[in-house]
Amino acid sequence: MSDPRILRLIRDFLTSGLLEGGLVGPIDAGMPQGGPLSPLLSDLMLDELDKELERRKHCFVRYADDCNIYVRSERAGERVMASVERFLDRRLKLRVNRQKSAVAPPHRRKFLGFSFTDEKAPRRRIAPQAVARFKERVRALTKRIRGASLVQIAKELSLYLKGWRGYFSFCETPSVLRSLDQWIRRRLRSIAWKQWKHGPARFAELRRRGVGHDLAAQTAGSAHGPWRISNSPALAIALPNAFLAGCGLASLAPAKAA
Repeated sequence: MSDPRILRLIRDFLTSGLLEGGLVGPIDAGMPQGGPLSPLLSDLMLDELDKELERRKHCFVRYADDCNIYVRSERAGERVMASVERFLDRRLKLRVNRQKSAVAPPHRRKFLGFSFTDEKAPRRRIAPQAVARFKERVRALTKRIRGASLVQIAKELSLYLKGWRGYFSFCETPSVLRSLDQWIRRRLRSIAWKQWKHGPARFAELRRRGVGHDLAAQTAGSAHGPWRISNSPALAIALPNAFLAGCGLASLAPAKAA
């Protein structure tokens, strides 16, 4: 690297200090995790690793400092991991994080939120950790104690869903996306049921939305909680998928071909 502008930019980042508790303090070594300089430094430092893996004719993928190398057996994986670790240590003076590194089948590892199915012909899938983080975020956006209207919650939630869909629609397991859609709709129905508050109001809402008298009375008088009721036939009639879509709710699953 000989471009003085890039070198000056890197130096400025490394000597800018660290903001913590409202105060800027010096950085003794390295740089803060997640800093904007990290991807640039990773590409600069690990370009030699890319060339070395290409020279060895390995199948690999790397983004910043996250790298997966694909081999035919666990024994080969152990051998390659040891040799790559030696290369990084001796040539690039870098240490491998052993806690985040492993030799394992592809379906047990993740890369940028994706993994693979454990099948003869593997398919790209969303890593379980990414699905768990997604659900955690959706729960935060759909808390029943927020007091917002269903339309407002659906629109705010959809901003997150559209971004998430734009990234993870690359997966080859659409059934996961359909399952998440169902889970989200159930959460919204649960919110509506909670907002209707009491039996008489719930009965009136169900009747107004086309639910038969007997089913509405049975559902409104149920002792089950909002989550259980959200999966009931009455709520499916009163708040169908089309109604939630009309509230502005985005879908994760790809649209069906006409």
